Parts: sequence; structure tokens; C-alpha cells
Amino acid sequence: MSQIDYEINKELGECYLFMGEYDKARDYYNKAIECDGGVADPFLGLAAIAVQKGNYNDALAFYTKASQVNPGEKSFTGMGMIEVEQGSYATAFEHFAAALSFNPGNMLAVNSLVQLGYVLNRLDDVLPHLEAALEPGDTDAVRYTLAACLMATGKNAAAKRHLEILLGANPANTGAKELYAQLAA
Repeated sequence: MSQIDYEINKELGECYLFMGEYDKARDYYNKAIECDGGVADPFLGLAAIAVQKGNYNDALAFYTKASQVNPGEKSFTGMGMIEVEQGSYATAFEHFAAALSFNPGNMLAVNSLVQLGYVLNRLDDVLPHLEAALEPGDTDAVRYTLAACLMATGKNAAAKRHLEILLGANPANTGAKELYAQLAA
């Protein structure tokens, strides 16, 4: 089968997935895999179908297969999401960190990693990922979260610098004001 057959089947799978016709979507994703089993996208589509149907073990297997075929942020983020659902927090932490190695601005992975960092008492391991997430977007939310995590790990001087940057750009930022006041107390 040709690359064109692969593309057609993958696109049809995506269309049927979008329309909620999961059986048809699954058929086309499987046809796409028959055409080219070395591409992650059909496995990601099959994982999405499994998630929609509540089949988390199947979803994890498809995300894992996608990561084996072509490692990327989507497969690692998907694995992490399923592992959180199943209570495998330490493994999920590692997969979210792996997703961020591909895209430091993946906010789903960033937020999930922060939450797991608190749960697993691994905030120090989260800090480099938050710092890396500042580069692509330099969002206020990431900087605020970084400041809060720095405070939680006792790195108050660094937290203060980030809060001053936030307040310099937006003096009315209520959350930054509150954190800054906690530092001053």
C-alpha cells in the first residue's frame, strides 16, 4: 500500500473520531497501520477512542505503542494522563517530564507535573521544567506557578525575583501580590 493510502485512512479515522463514530474511526486507523505501522498518529487515534470508551488499559497500550514507534509529547502526555487515572503517579511524573523534553510549553504536561510534584514531594524536580516552560511562552501563569513552587521549596529569593517580574509587568496581579506579601511576612 502507498503513502497516499496511509494518509487517506488516517484522515478518515480522524474525521470519524471527531464525529464520534468510534467503530468506523478504529477501522480506518487500523487500515492506516496496515499501510504504515511506523507512524504514531493512528495509535494516538486508537488511544483517543479507548479513552472515550473508558478503556484505560487499552488507551495506555496504544499510547505506549505510539511512543515506541515515534516518541513524542502526545504519546508521553497520554501515557501520563492514563497513569494518573490509574493511580500510578510516579510513572506518570516520568512520562509528563518526558513529554516536556519534546515541548517545554505543553501546558497539560506542565500543570500535571506540578500537581504530581506536590503529591510526590518532588517539587525540586519540577522547577527545571517550569523554568524551561518560561522560554516558549513566558506566561504569567507559569511564572506565578514557578514562584509558588520556589517558595514551597524554600527558595524565597528566587521566588521574590519572579514575583517582582510579574508585579513589574502587572502591578494589579492579585495572586502575585498575595504571594509577595507572604514572603515579606
